[in-house]
Amino acid sequence: MAGRRTNLALLALLVLAFVTGLASWLAGPGLVRWIVIAHGAVGLAIVALAPWKSTIARRGLGRRRPGRGTAIAFAVLIVTSIVAALVHVTGVIGSVGTFSPLGIHIITAVAAIAVGAVHVVQRPVRPRATDLSRRTLLRTGAVLGAGAVGWLAIQGVLRATGARGASRRVTGSFETGSSAPAAMPVTQWFNDQVQELDAASWRLRVAGGASTYSVDELAAFGDVLQATLDCTGGWYAEQVWRGARLDRLLDGVDGGSVVVRSATGYCRRFPRSDAEGLLVATHVGDVPLSAGHGAPARLVAPGRRGFWWVKWITEIDLDDEPWWWQSPFPLT
Repeated sequence: MAGRRTNLALLALLVLAFVTGLASWLAGPGLVRWIVIAHGAVGLAIVALAPWKSTIARRGLGRRRPGRGTAIAFAVLIVTSIVAALVHVTGVIGSVGTFSPLGIHIITAVAAIAVGAVHVVQRPVRPRATDLSRRTLLRTGAVLGAGAVGWLAIQGVLRATGARGASRRVTGSFETGSSAPAAMPVTQWFNDQVQELDAASWRLRVAGGASTYSVDELAAFGDVLQATLDCTGGWYAEQVWRGARLDRLLDGVDGGSVVVRSATGYCRRFPRSDAEGLLVATHVGDVPLSAGHGAPARLVAPGRRGFWWVKWITEIDLDDEPWWWQSPFPLT
């Protein structure tokens, strides 16, 4: 009975960890701090269950049952994901090869979801009405409380020791390259490759080609915006960006939402009302954008995570679809 309830509690915590992790990418600046704290507390609550789960695991490994390999793979992925998260939080290691600790945390967590689904099918645990008893709920609250205390303790130790992890932004990202564009990491979404576009022949098409702009014409608008690029890979940089405000490019053009499209086919959709706060940037600091950072032009979207900052823009269109009619994250 205790083993069954431990497995159910672990499953619930893993689902909650996934939901809070996903929400931390989607939430605005007002909520993201609390979501990140909740995500960390849930992760440490999973660690708090480790002694009970390890006893169950040892007993299970002694028996030959279907799904043994899946169970081992699931455990390895969960442990790796939690260790990578703790390494990222402390800031003791910036990267492992080409991957950041946060990147490893995300990759292994996503893989664990897929493997975990198979594991649940192979070894189902059916909930019962007694699982919602007062005692069970109190124990669940105690585990979550232990996770929260653990999170506060880690933050306290980081601040007391002056560790690099104490300087993380509310999203968990570390400052890298603020006011120094050349020091910003070059990252892309999934399998996108850096695009080497010819700035001399490149043109930005707006509203289906009703207007076109060269790099020099966009730069001539002279609009300036100080904004923080916060990448989901675990770093952020505050820069001064220069180019043309999106609402000025769309002046006189109607539509329910704005679709910003990259040369790679990558695109994001925005509310038409947000256009005034968005910038089509050609320069960062006092220098033109590099290819790795989106030249000839990229979108600057303050208050949104890095995957909204479309690079290598080729087209900006308007249509009547609601802006939220898109996947939470680009799938291509």
